[in-house]
Amino acid sequence: MSLIVQKYGGTSVGTVERIQAVAEKVAKSQRSGNQLVVVVSAMSGETNRLIGLAKDIDAEPCLREMDVLVSTGEQVTIALLGMALKKLGVEARSYTGSQVCILTDNAHGKARIQDIDGHRIEADLEAGVVVVVAGFQGADEEGNITTLGRGGSDTTAVALAAALNADECQIYTDVDGVYTTDPRVVSRAQRLDKITFDEMLEMASQGSKILQIRSVEFAGKYNVPLRVMSSFEEGPGTLISLEDEDQMEKAVVSGIAFNRDEAKLTIRGIPDQPGVAYKVLGAISAANIEIDVIVQNVAKDNSATITFTVHRNDLTQAEKLLKQIATDLGAQEVDADDRIAKVSIVGVGMRSHAGVASQMFESLAKEGINIQLITTSEIKITVVIEERYLELAVRALHSGFGLDAPDPEQG
Repeated sequence: MSLIVQKYGGTSVGTVERIQAVAEKVAKSQRSGNQLVVVVSAMSGETNRLIGLAKDIDAEPCLREMDVLVSTGEQVTIALLGMALKKLGVEARSYTGSQVCILTDNAHGKARIQDIDGHRIEADLEAGVVVVVAGFQGADEEGNITTLGRGGSDTTAVALAAALNADECQIYTDVDGVYTTDPRVVSRAQRLDKITFDEMLEMASQGSKILQIRSVEFAGKYNVPLRVMSSFEEGPGTLISLEDEDQMEKAVVSGIAFNRDEAKLTIRGIPDQPGVAYKVLGAISAANIEIDVIVQNVAKDNSATITFTVHRNDLTQAEKLLKQIATDLGAQEVDADDRIAKVSIVGVGMRSHAGVASQMFESLAKEGINIQLITTSEIKITVVIEERYLELAVRALHSGFGLDAPDPEQG
C-alpha cells in the first residue's frame, strides 16, 4: 500500500463536472490499494472573484480579513469533492488548513508553514478514509486564518507529503508534465520524463508557472518525489526527484524558462563606499519586495550605479522607495523600466560542460537581441532583455541548444 498526496488545481476543479471527474480519479486510485490525501485549490476564477468583491469595498483591504475571505474558495471545493466521493461509495472527510493543524507564521497573504500535526490525517487514513484538505491556507499561533500566497496549494500538498512521509506527491494540472519550454511559445517543445529538484527550482524561480517555488524547495529539502500530471488525460507526467547517475549524462540544457512580469530599477551617482548597497537594497527588501538580478558598477569618479529587478507589480512601490533613498544618498537619478523580460537556460549538465554561456550569447546575437543584465548560478544563466524580443529569444535558445522535437514533416 502506497501513501500518495494528490493536488488538483483550479482548472481541474473548475466546474461540478470536473470535480466529479476528479472524484472518479481519486476513487480509482484508492481502490487500487493506495492511501490518499487530496489537496484542492479553489474553483478557477473564484479567488479573483473574491478579491474583486473586497476591492469593491476597499482598494487596500485589511490583509487579515482578506485571508478570511479568499480562504473560503478552497472550503467550497473540499466540501463538493467530499460529497462527490461519498456518492461514489468512497468514505471521505474534508478539512480546512486550520482543522488539520497547518501552523504558519502571521504574514497574511504570504504566510509560511512552520509545522503540521499529521495525527488526525493518519488516523483517518488508517480507517480507510480519503482525506480532502483545503490548499493554500493554514492558521497562526493565535488561530487567525492565513494564506500562503498564489499557488500555495502546491506548497500545502508537498508539505503534507513531507509530514506524512508519503511515497509520492502528484500535482494534477492542465498540462501533462514539465516541458523544455512553454509549448505556446515554441511549438516543438518536448515533455521531460525526469527533471531534478535543482533544475525545477531554477525553472520555477525564473518564470515557469507549473509549480510554485516554495513547493519545489519543500520537495527538495525533504526528498519528496514530485510528479506533474494532467487532470484531463492519462500519462506518466514528469517526475521531479534527486539527481541520479543517468541524469548526469543528459543534455547540457534541460529547459528554457522566461518571465514577462519583470521590471528594472537603476540608481546612479551614489557614493562608492562600504554599506551603500545595503542602504539601497536593504530598504527595498524591508518593504517585503523581492529583488532578483543585481548589478553594481563603479565609474572613474568613484560614483556607483546599482541596477536590480523586481516583480512588475512591485515597481511603483519600489520606485517610490528608491527615490527617497536617492535623496538621502545624494544620487544623480533613478530610472525605472517595465518593458523588460527575463530568459534563462537551465540544466545540471552545465556543471560539466564549458562554453555554455558563449553559446547562449551567440544564439541571441544572431537574432540581434541585446543583453542588458546577466546573472548565473551553477546550473543556470539568466539574461534580461527588452520584452519585445522575448519569444524570439526563447525560440532561438530552444533551437540553439538542440531542444526542439523532431519535425514530423521530415520523417
